[in-house]
Amino acid sequence: MTVNERINGERLVVLGWGRAILLQLAHPLVAAGVADHSTFRATAASRYTRLHSTIQSMLALTFGTPEERQAAIDRINGIHQRVHGTLGSGAGRFPAGTPYTATDPALLIWVDATLRDTLPMAYELFVGPLTRDQRDQYCAEGDEVMAALGIAEGTRPRSVAELERYMASMADRGDITVTDTARELAREVIAPPLGRALWPASHVTRLATIGLLPAPLRDAYGFAWTPDNDKALHAWARRARALRRRLPDRLARWATP
Repeated sequence: MTVNERINGERLVVLGWGRAILLQLAHPLVAAGVADHSTFRATAASRYTRLHSTIQSMLALTFGTPEERQAAIDRINGIHQRVHGTLGSGAGRFPAGTPYTATDPALLIWVDATLRDTLPMAYELFVGPLTRDQRDQYCAEGDEVMAALGIAEGTRPRSVAELERYMASMADRGDITVTDTARELAREVIAPPLGRALWPASHVTRLATIGLLPAPLRDAYGFAWTPDNDKALHAWARRARALRRRLPDRLARWATP
């Protein structure tokens, strides 16, 4: 089993997706693209339809046959080709009117990096430990898929050290700036429709989404975080890890294509 398969196959890792999404939205061009083109805010049904589609694409890219992977890549590329526009208001180093497109390799690298940074973190919190070598391997895997999405070989971080340097550089040069658009979208991420009906999963997801963010971004989004919140997150994480140790893989892991 590859490290990609080990991490992406765990259902509990979904609890970390909110953190990756907020990292993505902290890029003004990504936030603009989501606000201008995404329908996930329309209804509760559209929200969960999108989640289901995202999970199925992730599973196809991770576990699928070459034909299934290519079909998923074609779907993703088809969506990306329809997403383009211009930035309405200046943010960070991007002036108003800056064009964006979801096929921009720089934006694709950022989205990939947020997942490579977040999902091992969620795995370790809710499932179990990973070695440094395993986390390095998780960064390194996926070149074939990323090349098919338009990222040139050798341009994305391929180790934890490279990933950390890349994430820091994005903030230092002003690519990462939380806008009002990102804050509006973030409220939808942390308080989804039917959230109360999905308690405690929605509660734990909210804690993980906010608690695992880097503190400067958490502050930029306007999220409060207290020692009691931190204790609650880690208490739920201990319960999740204990539950995972007792669950068979057929229940704890996604059914693969």
